[in-house]
Amino acid sequence: MDSRTQEFLEYVQSGGQVETGDWLPDEYRSRLIKFIEMHGNSELMGVLPERDWILRAPTLQRKLALTAKIQDEVGHAQLIYRVVEDLGKPRAACLDDLVSGKAKFHNVFHYPTKTWGDVGVIAWLVDAAAIVSQKALLKCSYAPYARIMKKICWEESFHILHGRDVILAMVTGTQEQFELVQEALDRWWEPLMHFHGNLIPADEDPMYVWRIKSQANEDARQQFLDGYVPQIRELGLEVPDPALRKDEATDRWVYTEPDWERLRAVVTGHGPASQDRIDFRRRSREHVEWVERLLLAEAA
Repeated sequence: MDSRTQEFLEYVQSGGQVETGDWLPDEYRSRLIKFIEMHGNSELMGVLPERDWILRAPTLQRKLALTAKIQDEVGHAQLIYRVVEDLGKPRAACLDDLVSGKAKFHNVFHYPTKTWGDVGVIAWLVDAAAIVSQKALLKCSYAPYARIMKKICWEESFHILHGRDVILAMVTGTQEQFELVQEALDRWWEPLMHFHGNLIPADEDPMYVWRIKSQANEDARQQFLDGYVPQIRELGLEVPDPALRKDEATDRWVYTEPDWERLRAVVTGHGPASQDRIDFRRRSREHVEWVERLLLAEAA
């Protein structure tokens, strides 16, 4: 590592932030693009599991709330892709890589939504896991990304309230509704435990070393468990992990380690709904391509 790069690394590790026009080491820029691009892809692909339920929402109020949430998520993708563009990768290139399967998106969006219980679990627990990571990005060393995360975190916090409201209505409703939530929780638990990534030590994680993110994977997972296991149990739901317990000596959660090979397979496009989601996004892009061409032609 040359002296200029070392000086940059020490600056960001000490809490410093950089702007778009500042000098950025090539490794930092490439890792930043890959990380933020995956976030943008995840926001865009994350609307698809819920989109399937807009027309099947149980009431008009639920339909409107779900539609508003999906609009928020698409807006987040637009903001995030704009940050990637400033770093040198055009939005069209991001979308090309997404629909070709070259670029990744988050593991939880590779799974199907089978019932309305899934919609509640996604909005409550998946978004809760997301906001744990996203709040840590408020301290990102790349200032433009940190700034847009303020708006995104605020809206995601509202989404969690929406999800909890859906869950509360179901667990206090009929026995069948309660069972829908429990069954959804059973299926989503391993993806939730995968959410924050494998057990890589912070000093071996390049994203942490460059302070692109400010929290180790396991610390994020422990924070999620701290916040939401008590809430899950308070509602009478059962966490589908008999080994899950809080170790009083370490004040850390002990849990059954998830299958990390399954996570690797899912995020590389081999999840149960991966191909359907990518195919849908590809068809959607092809369907509206003429609008982009027309707008660009008029702008020219």
